[in-house]
Amino acid sequence: LGPNRSLCINNQTLVVELVLLGFGNLQQLKHLVFVLFLIAYITTLTGNVIVIGVIISSPRLHNPMYIFLCNLSLCEILFTTNIVPNMLSAVWGGVGTMTVYGCFAQFYIYTATGSVECLLLTTMAFDRYLAICNPLRYSSMMDLRICKYLALCAWLSGFLIMSVITVTASHLELCGSNIIDHIFCDLAPILKMSSTDTFLVETEVFVVAIALSLLPFTFIVGTYTSIFRTIVRISSASGRHKAFSTCSSHLIVVCMYYGTLITVYMVPSKGHNFNINKILSLLYTVGTPCFNPIVYSLRNKEIKVALWKHISNRISFHTPFNQQKYIKHYSHCSTIFI
Repeated sequence: LGPNRSLCINNQTLVVELVLLGFGNLQQLKHLVFVLFLIAYITTLTGNVIVIGVIISSPRLHNPMYIFLCNLSLCEILFTTNIVPNMLSAVWGGVGTMTVYGCFAQFYIYTATGSVECLLLTTMAFDRYLAICNPLRYSSMMDLRICKYLALCAWLSGFLIMSVITVTASHLELCGSNIIDHIFCDLAPILKMSSTDTFLVETEVFVVAIALSLLPFTFIVGTYTSIFRTIVRISSASGRHKAFSTCSSHLIVVCMYYGTLITVYMVPSKGHNFNINKILSLLYTVGTPCFNPIVYSLRNKEIKVALWKHISNRISFHTPFNQQKYIKHYSHCSTIFI
């Protein structure tokens, strides 16, 4: 690695290439680990692509709840694709290498898409709150125009805000060892390598963590408190079941997402060995995106009905009549992404 370094102050070396150890101590199981990661990645891509395809191809699903879900699935595809391919390469080769600029690029996409997901989950909670607690005003307060505007704000906020932290962090001088004992480029190991003051970056991270993680989580807890109070006051059991079923999938996803997020970043890691921290990070970066489309597919009746209808239509697509019917159908499908 000597040719990939240049001299730094105090007889240290300026790091221009980083080595990610990943699960290098599991080389005897690398084939099994590689296959498991690959299956999880393919499952994530397939599940989220199916969710997106079903929502796009089903006009009855063109409403705010499913538009937010469509954006969430796209976000999880970007989130996982940013990390897993490089992780697969590291598992197969024993270690992964990338330039400092590549590391910051991975960190930027990772944090930006993670922030977008937090904001999308928050808007989805607000949507469910309006639908259950204010059903008479729902159509006027959450139409397609407002829905797309909120989704756009989530994407822009996540990527613009995290660009500030990434630019600030990229000006740090990384000196000394270029080895990161982690599965992807996170900020904590990068800050440990810095020979310059990290106070500004840490302050920005603290403020952004409150704005994009803590406040949205608090808002979600508040909305579901109101939702549960409203559901309890519903007189009929069927009405309570119907109301709860409309938000149960979202609640499960929120619990999985914030549960792993809090475990990885807020629970003190002192006393944990590095492999435990890597496994916890793995649950957050690979496990949650893999299970989310499964949760939405299995617990959402409308998506299951639309999926089976789409499959049956595809089976009968070979007839000329059905081909013309499909052409007319897709020509009238509006774009539901932001």
